[in-house]
Amino acid sequence: MTIQQPTPIRGARTRTTRTPTKPHGQWAVDGTEPLNANEEWKLADDGLNVRERIENVYAQGGFASIDPTDLHGRFRWWGLYTQRKPGIDGGRTAQLEPHELEDEYFMLRVRIDGGQLTTHQLRVIGEISTEFARDSADLTDRQNVQLHWVQVEDVPEIWRRLEEVGLSTTEACGDVPRVILGSPVAGIAADEIIDPTPQILEIAERFVGDQSLANLPRKYKTAITGHPSQDVVHEINDCAFVAVEHPELGIGYDIWVGGALSVVPRLGERLGAFVAPERVAEVWHGVTQIFRDYGYRRLRNKARLKFLLADWGVERFRDVLETEYLDAPLPDGPAAPTPTTIGDHVGIHRQKDGRFYVGAAPLVGRVSGSTLTALADLAEQHGSQRIRTTPHQKLLVLDVPEDGVESLVAGLDALGLSARPSLFRRGTIACTGIEYCKLAIVETKANAADAIRLLEERLGALEPEIGRPITLHVNGCPNSCARIQIADIGLKGQLVSIDGEQVPGYQVHLGGGLAGVDREEAGLGRTVRGLKVAADGIADYAERVIRRYLADREEAESFAQWAHRADEEALQ
Repeated sequence: MTIQQPTPIRGARTRTTRTPTKPHGQWAVDGTEPLNANEEWKLADDGLNVRERIENVYAQGGFASIDPTDLHGRFRWWGLYTQRKPGIDGGRTAQLEPHELEDEYFMLRVRIDGGQLTTHQLRVIGEISTEFARDSADLTDRQNVQLHWVQVEDVPEIWRRLEEVGLSTTEACGDVPRVILGSPVAGIAADEIIDPTPQILEIAERFVGDQSLANLPRKYKTAITGHPSQDVVHEINDCAFVAVEHPELGIGYDIWVGGALSVVPRLGERLGAFVAPERVAEVWHGVTQIFRDYGYRRLRNKARLKFLLADWGVERFRDVLETEYLDAPLPDGPAAPTPTTIGDHVGIHRQKDGRFYVGAAPLVGRVSGSTLTALADLAEQHGSQRIRTTPHQKLLVLDVPEDGVESLVAGLDALGLSARPSLFRRGTIACTGIEYCKLAIVETKANAADAIRLLEERLGALEPEIGRPITLHVNGCPNSCARIQIADIGLKGQLVSIDGEQVPGYQVHLGGGLAGVDREEAGLGRTVRGLKVAADGIADYAERVIRRYLADREEAESFAQWAHRADEEALQ
């Protein structure tokens, strides 16, 4: 039986305007004169320069000594955001100014390019957390670790300890090249096409902290994978490279540009070009410079690369890249095959050297400093000195001898890290939420964790029938840090009306996903008018819609396929 694939929805209309009456603030077209306050302070002083003030002024003077523009702007260039003051409900998020929402503590994001860590590095992060961050630690869906409750007085010492082991927070936030997503199984997977580590390291070493790229129109995200599962969500990155075999030129990469979600989601597009491994850094630099020089700066909500691509189209984008920024044109290249395996790497897998890697799922990315320290100890006890983080809020332990696998799995379980998780635990991610985030309207981590426990109780016996994880992504606001538009069930935090009363809840997106075992092409989820879920009703809704899917699906039909064809009544 042939199952109809859902029609790919690549994104909302993102074109700026057909007949612009005002300049877009494109440096290469309009000059560098700032057209808004944000561009003014970026041009006045490079965000990277704030480090000296943090170390020599603010760490001595404390929170009250921090210049407001540095606090709400340039601090981000070094991975620092003020966190939300406790006790402010979601209904007031849009009513208060940033300084009214913020506490005198910071979220600090540790940058982990490619998700690659040694056990020594992991232990240092854990020790920093326990000493300076109230034992907090979250694994993000961009392979970073985020700490909370950090005081500015402690930041110089935290930096010293991180940099002593080769880690940093440089450009972990801000209008800069953010962390480079990389395949978590780079260099070890038996079925890997190419190890992208040299390309990831070359970009990071050459360009992270480069002042010529430290004032982009907005954030800029990169992903590189050499694994056939395409495990770095490349379709939603500004610039991405996916391993492919060219029939004449051998192994290299297929390049994608212009992907991003947030409130105006758009999936990236192939340029149709083949990039040899030795040219990846050059091509990445060219795409990044296009964004810097031609990206729209006048309006912040139009300042992502996706808007430029929507206006230019793929053909013009590639032409500008090749004629203005590269030493030579790129050859045409084929698309990578659709993945045939799930790319979260959870479970027990044999490496190409005969040892094993074990992928484990924490509960919605929430761990702790003491857990990370204990994980480093556990890995070393089992012969491993390498850990990987994933774009799915998971962790991998590498290089485990076969006779140590089951002992490691038991040790992971004791730490709350499951190598054999339920489908619900495996498929659920959640953003930071109202606990710490000044943009959030709704709690996420606790609500998602509660939903997992309830779904395990109610639907655990049906897991063999469900077959594969039904992804559940929970976000505290419309900005989609938890990728709600590409989940089977995506929940967007907002105030909702339940029985005539405004309460914290979620708008529901259904049937989104990236190319993989269940779908040939990436596509965004559908929304149903009026379909809202109360914050404490995630499990009730998910149970109801999953049971309806199991009852109504055709043979071998995925949840996404069913959700796109189902009547609205079935999705309520």
